Amino acid sequence: MRFGVNYTPSCGWFHAWLRPDWDSVQRDLDDIGALGLDHIRIFPLWPVLQPNRTMINPSALDDIRRMVDLAGRRGLDVYVDVLQGHLSSFDFLPSWLVTWHRRNMFTDPQAVAAEAELVAAVYGSLDDLPNFKGLTLGNECNQFAEEHHPAAMSVTPEQAGDWIDSLLAPVRQEAAGSGRVLLHSENDAVWYEDGHCFNPRHAAGKGDITAIHSWVFNGTAQRYGARSEIAARHAEYLVELARAFSPDPDRPIWLQEIGAPGNVIEAGDEADFCEATVRHAAGCRGLYGITWWCSHDVASGMGDFPPFEHHLGLFDEGRRLKPIGRVFASLAKEDGRGDDASPDPRTTAIVIPCDDAGVPTKRSACAPGGSLFDRWMDLSQEGGRPTFVTSIDAADPAVMAKRKIDRLVRVEARSGDAYGAVSDPSLLHQAVV
Repeated sequence: MRFGVNYTPSCGWFHAWLRPDWDSVQRDLDDIGALGLDHIRIFPLWPVLQPNRTMINPSALDDIRRMVDLAGRRGLDVYVDVLQGHLSSFDFLPSWLVTWHRRNMFTDPQAVAAEAELVAAVYGSLDDLPNFKGLTLGNECNQFAEEHHPAAMSVTPEQAGDWIDSLLAPVRQEAAGSGRVLLHSENDAVWYEDGHCFNPRHAAGKGDITAIHSWVFNGTAQRYGARSEIAARHAEYLVELARAFSPDPDRPIWLQEIGAPGNVIEAGDEADFCEATVRHAAGCRGLYGITWWCSHDVASGMGDFPPFEHHLGLFDEGRRLKPIGRVFASLAKEDGRGDDASPDPRTTAIVIPCDDAGVPTKRSACAPGGSLFDRWMDLSQEGGRPTFVTSIDAADPAVMAKRKIDRLVRVEARSGDAYGAVSDPSLLHQAVV
């Protein structure tokens, strides 16, 4: 299992990509390398990479390559996101997609072709670097399709799947046999929000790995308490929920984002939350890795962030290691699981009612406050190790045997009232509870 961090430059945040301060970048990478972590995930900005639909900025590609190379010299592997996209409440869309040139990034043929060209260009610029380990199409691009987004781009589930396939296709052959992974990422609406155009079958069936982004300000901490066992198990829960929708029960699952947000977690509790969360999640079979959000705090002088976004780092604004950083480094050294390095299979599964396409008929029942969420948490707190299975798979004895499930738990699927999508602005400024 891999342990790493989402890299936020200490100087200039992600705006650093406009003109990287390489001395500062190298100091940041020294910080991360000293923790004993094995990888970083980086976020070059889409408007800098592709300022015009028919122009990819060669100097921006050079900057990505230089950062990957510098990380490699410090023993760090690198995963690169391409379409940034959405970061910490800010959107970074190129001008050829907005206002007078408005296009739908998911369905406009010329836009999709340009995005696929950029994916290929980023991959090609790094192909010979041994510590380049894979691409994510972008950071939570599904939020651009959410109804509450101020400039939502409508897309059907079929079109969403086609978009993922179209962007992965140009590099699929190059990546084959390389050991690199190609994937996409969504916020938790893909698992929890009824009718959301990106669905669990997309998340768990397309690409090489399923990406999980776990944030407890989605209603979990507010409803159950930030110090509760339920909040500490949210990431573990998402891993097991995601597993149910993969055709292969051994498909790797990457906890690609997990953090301790200060709008719901009290100052001083971050390290305890980190330790409890990581230990619970690390006990899941087949977890590819845990990548903490984030490496360095956002400078206090940077304006218009939700306040908690300034303090999510393992290092503070002065690049001093915080208690949460020491805890995460310690967990990385012991692989997160301590003596429990080979967890037993989970043989009890809660059945998720699904339609003929394998999509939950009521995703909101899986969300915080929903009946399936609560039943899984109840079983876990009673000392069980539950997982999930779709109603389609539950009817197939061969699949149940392959998944090593010998007990099914059926619960009436009822929605709750706790959940809010992680990109919902109404959640970003809530007071600590």
